[in-house]
Amino acid sequence: MPAKELPWVIKYRPKRISDVVDQDNAKREFIAWLNQWLRGKPDKKAALLYGPPGCGKTSLVEAAANEYNLELIEMNASDFRRRQDIERIVKIAATQMSLFGRRGKIILLDEVDGISGTADRGGLDAILDLINTTRHPVVMTANDPWDQKLRPLRDASKLIAFNRLTETVVAQVLKNICLSEGIECEPQALRYIAKLSEGDLRSAINDLEAIARGYGKVTLSLAQMLVRRRDREYTPFEALRNLFMSRYAWQAKQAVTQTNVDYETMLQWINENIPNQYTDMEDIWRAYEALSRAALYLGRIKRTASWDLLSYVFDAMGPGVALARVKSKYKWAKYNFPQRILMMAKTKQVREIRDSLAKHLASKLHVSSRLVKSEFIPILRIIFLNNPRYAARIALGYNLTENMIKYLAGPRSNEVLRYLNELKKGKALPSEETQIAITKTVKTVSEVTTTRTTRRSTRTRRRKGGRGGQTQLPF
Repeated sequence: MPAKELPWVIKYRPKRISDVVDQDNAKREFIAWLNQWLRGKPDKKAALLYGPPGCGKTSLVEAAANEYNLELIEMNASDFRRRQDIERIVKIAATQMSLFGRRGKIILLDEVDGISGTADRGGLDAILDLINTTRHPVVMTANDPWDQKLRPLRDASKLIAFNRLTETVVAQVLKNICLSEGIECEPQALRYIAKLSEGDLRSAINDLEAIARGYGKVTLSLAQMLVRRRDREYTPFEALRNLFMSRYAWQAKQAVTQTNVDYETMLQWINENIPNQYTDMEDIWRAYEALSRAALYLGRIKRTASWDLLSYVFDAMGPGVALARVKSKYKWAKYNFPQRILMMAKTKQVREIRDSLAKHLASKLHVSSRLVKSEFIPILRIIFLNNPRYAARIALGYNLTENMIKYLAGPRSNEVLRYLNELKKGKALPSEETQIAITKTVKTVSEVTTTRTTRRSTRTRRRKGGRGGQTQLPF
């Protein structure tokens, strides 16, 4: 295709790293990481470039490949959903040298946040396997890297942030394209297109090309007639900024509904960052009052499936929080990632072990997993922490795995495992004695459980019983 017929987003794509505009920090971090790879000593085998659409993530990788004479192997989310696709194309390329006399290769996996965490689980596992075995730098791009399904990729990668492009920078790029194409343009028209693009340079260039090719010039009246604001999804940080800057209810509601995280996660982001943005205690109280109302509606939706209440959730967590600011003046604030989500991510493996232990013991004791978690496991942890020999007998009798023993015994898990190995080697506990140990434990736990159940039932009867045996309502 002749150069004059190429779409402008391709024709004017950056050829060198210096051509990528307004991303100095990202360029510096990426080039430092790439140089580590070329020296053979990278801190991380993969890099995850993240930021809003059209800010230059893919362009930087392509420009670096061109400037460093590297062969670029590129796939997008639709290409690497299945394990066999990655192993057939990318993994082979990542473990072999370039066939074209290039200095090396860059493996680019574009839009990895487009992978489903369940249906495309094989693809995520294959990407991690690719990162572990690659002989060449692996680069991934994403708009939202904070999705829980991407946590393994975040842990295995160097995170490099890209900022949304400013209106001034976008307008300057559009002006340079007009000068290169010899197109008559009005500065006000370029600023209008740049404003509606909201930092998405790709969409701004497409809008400019559509007007220029159709009318041979770019004027403000044409731009106002043809260019429309696109519905965009914002990162949580941008959504928070838009929410706390809102002066009207519709702006606040738009901020919480046009984000790339679900409403429950957005509620956690708002909950974490209200004190960072508001300084007056009454404003903070009003904001949390509105947020608690949103949580109340959300809980009712989950219990009764009354999804018609969802609009009230957005009203409370959007306009309710934004318009709670009366005395606090808006100021720039650094927003924090929700600590609850971080804690849940860190304890995920521990919770999985606890759940598998509860399920395992429930099948042995013929009780529910919920009862095992609330009544049996706390007592077993006391036994495992204070009597490793006796704990080893229980572990043998119940056929507990090493991870389950470590969960129950904590710092004394090595002692329990040592005694368990001794039992398995010939100093084995007679089966009758093992059964006695198990029976004693079950009996002890059952007695404690029965006592707690009786006390709970007594308290319930006392709450319900009133004078003359009449039931008292709780309100």
